[in-house]
Amino acid sequence: MEIKDLSPKSVWRNFYALTQIPRPSGHVEKVAAFLVDFAKRNGAEAEIDEAGNVIMRKGATPGYENKATVVLQAHMDMVPQKTKDSTHNFETDPLDVYVDGDWVKARNTTLGADDGMGVAAAMAVIEDETVEHGPIEVLITKDEETGMYGAFGLKPGELTGKYLLNLDSETEGEILIGCAGGMDVVCSMEYQEMSVDSDRMVAYKVGVKGLLGGHSGLEINQGRANANKLLARFLFAAINTGIASLSTWHGGNMRNAIPRDSEAVVLVPAVHEADFLALVDKCRDIFNTEFGEIETSGVTLTAAPCDVPAVAVPGEIQVNLVNAIMAAHDGVLRYIPSIPGLVETSSNLAIVNVGEGKAEVSILARSSQDTMKQYLCNSLVSCFSMAGMKVTLEGGYSGWQPNPKSKLVAVMCDVYEKMYDAKPVVTACHAGLECGIIGVSYPDMDMASMGPTLLSPHTPNERCNIPSVGKFYDFVLAILKNIPEA
Repeated sequence: MEIKDLSPKSVWRNFYALTQIPRPSGHVEKVAAFLVDFAKRNGAEAEIDEAGNVIMRKGATPGYENKATVVLQAHMDMVPQKTKDSTHNFETDPLDVYVDGDWVKARNTTLGADDGMGVAAAMAVIEDETVEHGPIEVLITKDEETGMYGAFGLKPGELTGKYLLNLDSETEGEILIGCAGGMDVVCSMEYQEMSVDSDRMVAYKVGVKGLLGGHSGLEINQGRANANKLLARFLFAAINTGIASLSTWHGGNMRNAIPRDSEAVVLVPAVHEADFLALVDKCRDIFNTEFGEIETSGVTLTAAPCDVPAVAVPGEIQVNLVNAIMAAHDGVLRYIPSIPGLVETSSNLAIVNVGEGKAEVSILARSSQDTMKQYLCNSLVSCFSMAGMKVTLEGGYSGWQPNPKSKLVAVMCDVYEKMYDAKPVVTACHAGLECGIIGVSYPDMDMASMGPTLLSPHTPNERCNIPSVGKFYDFVLAILKNIPEA
């Protein structure tokens, strides 16, 4: 079956159209223009605000003019992740999407259902003249995945809505009413490269490849391996035993994706080559023993001969750098004491880039408790400062705090139970949602988040459950019909 033929057709048709427009974070100009044109073709007002967000407005259907205005909110960008052998160019190529049983997937890349599904649902509401609703505003934000820049740039007064439906959650049947805050910890330094005596050296490209990876908010609690951390463990052993030295290192590429791949070029004294290769085998066995139950495809640690580079990282610098990455916290730090199953505080050692006289490490720290977030960030600052690196804290935002008196959530729960004869799960999540940031500029706006079921977002194994999309969209329409009067 073709994706465009799935039900509800309006949602899937619009989602397919989005998959054909390149929209990785940082490159959303084409999709923004497409959305504005789409809105105007369907009789809605549309504009791009100063922050690059697309805002659409549609009047009430007859008989619903007295309803309060609802904001449907999603983000237009997607996480660009692909398998190691993929040649896909996210800035120019459409996604290759297909149906696999009850799931929609993309070949060798992320699917972009996070948050293309939310955008597609809002588009379906805009174009369908049979939907019953009060006044609607649609806010499609820019570059949520790399720093929530669109939400941060949204100005007070741009929106008039009383209620906001965030369409960026990943489990049908859940209503989210809170989320963690976050902070980017960026550690950097410059160094003078050291010349290499190539006569007595061989070189290897060492890589950790093909891990599960995943969303650093939703899946940080699943014990998955971090490619940067595993490679740091190998390099720590190799450098401290004198059988290798570091030339370059590149791992991970998105702050909110658990890194799946990490690769370094190392120099090995020819007399230690056998010891080096034995260490590769030893570490591979250790990693698979530790993570075999989780990384079901296995942990791949490879060492391939390569040309001897002309320069390397100076000895003291590489030792300090690897020591800091080894020592830096990664993963869950603490669960919420009153909700033991929900992560409170975590970090993702997301990106490592070393080479050409520069080293940079990027970590995303998350917490629903501001003081714990600050504690985690301070510990990371301390760790990397001791390695001689400059550490900056960027893009910080507080968590979205639940509103126990939310009229919107009360309506949603009542509607869901009547539709499906089951109570929805009302909860919070550890992932970052834009509601908290938008709430700073719109403190009186009543908000909740919902979505269809997605698995493994931020990885090439991302997939969207087809039956859940129909339930999600019908739920959106029922909420719009039952919104209280202004």
